[in-house]
Parts: sequence; structure tokens; C-alpha cells
Amino acid sequence: MFSRRTDWKLTPNRFTQAQREVSTAGREVLDLTVSNPFRAGLHYDPEAILNSLRNPKAMDYDPQPKGLYSAREAVALYYREQHGEFLDPDSLLLTTSTSEGYSYIFRLLCNPDDEVLVPKPSYPLFEFLADLQDVKLAPYPLLYDHGWQIDFPSLARAVTSRTRAVVVVHPNNPTGSYVSAGERTQLNAFCREHGLALIVDEVFLDYPHDGAPRPSFVLNPDVLTFTLSGLSKISGLPQMKLAWVAASGPAPAFTAAMDRLEVVADTYLSMNAPIQLAAVVLLEQRKNIQPLLLDRLRINLSELDRQLAQQKAVQRLQVEGGWYALLRVPAIQSDEDLAIALLHQASVLVHPGHFYDFPSDGYLIVSLLTPPTEFREGASRILELLNHRQ
Repeated sequence: MFSRRTDWKLTPNRFTQAQREVSTAGREVLDLTVSNPFRAGLHYDPEAILNSLRNPKAMDYDPQPKGLYSAREAVALYYREQHGEFLDPDSLLLTTSTSEGYSYIFRLLCNPDDEVLVPKPSYPLFEFLADLQDVKLAPYPLLYDHGWQIDFPSLARAVTSRTRAVVVVHPNNPTGSYVSAGERTQLNAFCREHGLALIVDEVFLDYPHDGAPRPSFVLNPDVLTFTLSGLSKISGLPQMKLAWVAASGPAPAFTAAMDRLEVVADTYLSMNAPIQLAAVVLLEQRKNIQPLLLDRLRINLSELDRQLAQQKAVQRLQVEGGWYALLRVPAIQSDEDLAIALLHQASVLVHPGHFYDFPSDGYLIVSLLTPPTEFREGASRILELLNHRQ
């Protein structure tokens, strides 16, 4: 009765079952997987945010497939103010989420069973998005050697006659590694050589831990490029469903892509008027929330390093940006078993590395958004358990 594309294993895994057991028992758990800034206790301006949705113009229906021009202007203003990029609003297409943006791009570029190259490790959502669009994923590895790098020889070996695009996450989630200037040059040359499009996920772009801004791909003239981002991370507002795809590249391909994407968007018209009309205010909220977020990230990263310096069993891998830290732990059991043990024995919730498709065991991911008091205690419990096992 059902399609093969939704033939997923829907039974909960052991880690999820363990979380449910702990929750049912009513035990208090330190959650080091927090991804919602509001629930992490950061201060917002609720009056400005909620009032921005009370625009009388929202009573009118103005179906613009690429999104209201005023909202696209607001996004272009963000890039001009934050990154010094002078973006044409007509190169933007608004979506309700970056996930929807991916689905539009996959539909634009791929026939059934065509392939897209994706980094490994990376965010686990790609597999579901690809399944729903009848697209195949071909992983290419990120290598760690005093920092993360794209494995270009492996990337080249992954290309087939059915490859249509390369996905990069800038910075990667969960490794926190940005695409370097040299890698950007190589990626453009690689895509030109093989006739591929470049898909760049920049949702965490604004969160470099050293405070030094990293360049966006939003104006990448060398190859057909689709850059994705949105309010969820830029303004810490995942509940306000506004994201976008910014297209760039050589004129013929760029024009054809935008014409086709506009038809795709016109088919769904998923954007709602109140959010689009509120775009200026909601993007402005980043000026309040980003300093608070960056301060939280630095406080927790500093505390983690302080505790790590007092023991030998666990190491932190280098991270340049984003909201997470990656721990290298003794691989004496599977990451899932270790995460379950931490939940049962230390009442701490972390993500095991296999959630992000790490090729081997020995990795845990913790959120740097966690309130500092909880993060300090959670990190202490993790290190106490792991060092006690040595």
C-alpha cells in the first residue's frame, strides 16, 4: 500500500527507548543535546517578535512564488549588513525551512536515483530528505588532522555518471569546521570539471568561535550554487518558519535555475503572509540574540576545556563554529551503548557519534547552548564516568 520511499524502520532504537524509560521513571536528566535557544534560557524580546506578526496587510493574499519582495529585501539587507554581500533580492527564493529548500533543489537537479555527494560526518536529516525526493546519497569523508578537511581524492572517486551536485555544510554540523578559502577554490574547480552544482548549507555561518567572520557562498560566480539559511539559527527562532535559497553562478545556468525554481515554489506556495511581513523585525532580532549565543558558546567551551585539562581519557576535537562540541572518547563500546550508560548511570543526555554517521565508534556530541550551570555539571559527570572506567 505504501511507497518504498517511506519504508523506514519506525520502531524506536535502543537509545530512544532508554530516554523514554528515564522520562517515565521521572528522573531528572541534564540535557546536553539542547538545540532550541529559547529553551536554553536566552533572553528574547517577545513584545517585538509577537507584535511583528500583527500586520493588517496579512489579511490580503498576495501569492508571489519567490516570496514577498519586501521579505526578500530584508534577507538581502541581512547579507549586506552582516557579510558585506550585495545580494539581488531576485536571486532569492523563500521557503518555510531549509529542509524545504533542499527538497526544491533536489527536485530541480535530480531525476529519480540520481546522486548527490554529501559530507560524512554530517547532519542525519539528509538521508530522509533524499529518500522523499527519490535521490541517492553518496558520502565523501571529512578527515581530521589538527582540524577537519575535505578529502578531495575520495570526493573525486565518489563521482559517477549520475552525480548531480555536491553538498557542503559551512560550518559543518557537528564538526564545526568551515570550508577554507583553498577548499572553496578546489570545490569550484571540481564542480566545473564534472558539471556539478554546489549546495551550501550555511545555517551556522554567523557563529565563529573566534569572532572572525567567515565568507558566505551566497555570491559564488564560478559554478551554479545554491546557498541555504534561515531564521532558525540566524535569529534563534526555529518556530518562525522562514528560510531561503540564494542562487548564484554563471548567467545561463542561474537564469534557468531561478525560472524553474519559481515554478516549483508556485506549485506549493508554502510561505505565509504574517511571517514574510515580519521578516525585517525577525531578522533584526539577530542583533540581540547572536551576542548572547556567542557568549554562551564561549563560556561553555572554556568550561569544557578547563575540565578536560584535568583528565586524560577524553579529548575535544578542534571546532571553529556552530553550537556543538565533539568529544573523542575511548572506543571500548559502541557510542550508542556509551550514551545509554551515561543516561542511566550519570543522568546525562548526549548524542552518540553514529547519529552523525561517524565511520567508527569513539565520539560524543554535546550542545554548547546548554545553560552554563547544567553544562558544567553534565560535563563533570561525563568525565567522571569515562575516567573511572580507565
